[in-house]
Amino acid sequence: MRIIFAGTPDFAVPSLKVLLDSNHEVCAVYTQPDRPAGRGRHNHISPVKELALKHSLPVIQPLTLKGDDELQQLISFNADLIVVVAYGIILTQAVLDVPKLGCINVHASLLPRWRGAAPIQRALMAGDEKTGVTIMQIVHKLDAGDMLHKEEYVIDSRDTASDLHDKLAKLGATGLSKVLAGLLTGQIITEAQDECLVTYAEKLSKSEAIIDWNQSANRLELKVRGLNAWPVAQTIYQDKVLRIWRAEAIETVADLDTGSVSCTNKNMDVATGKGLLRLHEVQLPGGRRMSAQAFLSAHDIDGVKLG
Repeated sequence: MRIIFAGTPDFAVPSLKVLLDSNHEVCAVYTQPDRPAGRGRHNHISPVKELALKHSLPVIQPLTLKGDDELQQLISFNADLIVVVAYGIILTQAVLDVPKLGCINVHASLLPRWRGAAPIQRALMAGDEKTGVTIMQIVHKLDAGDMLHKEEYVIDSRDTASDLHDKLAKLGATGLSKVLAGLLTGQIITEAQDECLVTYAEKLSKSEAIIDWNQSANRLELKVRGLNAWPVAQTIYQDKVLRIWRAEAIETVADLDTGSVSCTNKNMDVATGKGLLRLHEVQLPGGRRMSAQAFLSAHDIDGVKLG
């Protein structure tokens, strides 16, 4: 098959690698325009573009796919299929109608649960026991197309959103490979999504990073895991933002005001609405991430109230 690949971030790279290692022809790669990043605000290319250039593939970077010129260029590649993985630009119906076999998407959830922008983070923050990747047909409605294949993953109690991102990126590539094989043999059976089971994974906001110590330790642990590596859970310590990268809920009764820190046996425990949240890795502004033990060696925080 002649395939156009559309993707931008690291999550899309394993799927593009699968296509490059297959017998299919990647005739073009679409990715978002280079954008300034870092302290110097220099233009940075996307991870997908970096891989595509290494393989001397045509790289197309339109701001939008709504114009006639963009559509005609897409048509000129004469693709059988468009594979989309975290591209970040909406495909119009005219674009969806271009390839002979349509357009398919690698989505990081077990649809119809967690349609939308932040499925990995929302699954963790909700305490889901499992997640995965769904390969689906793309329709004009957000993440609502028929499902072609699923790869499941049982969430480990230590998984962060960053961990899950990497694991599901690889699972997505595995699922994509199976779907492509099925499309060639005609063995793919589509399954419509049950609209009664739909949940939406809204885009993360920086305001969600703030810890409310009145919540339970279990809920706060899920929040810390779900917000790693962005925007990262945070609280206030001595008028400074203290970022919490890793933490663990301890189900014990503590006779402390919520938000108060108890330091025993080299542990850094914070009283919550129910139980203690044991902080394992933290970071102050301008400093590096460090273990709680390293932090305690430099800061007398016992009895301090955070928040």
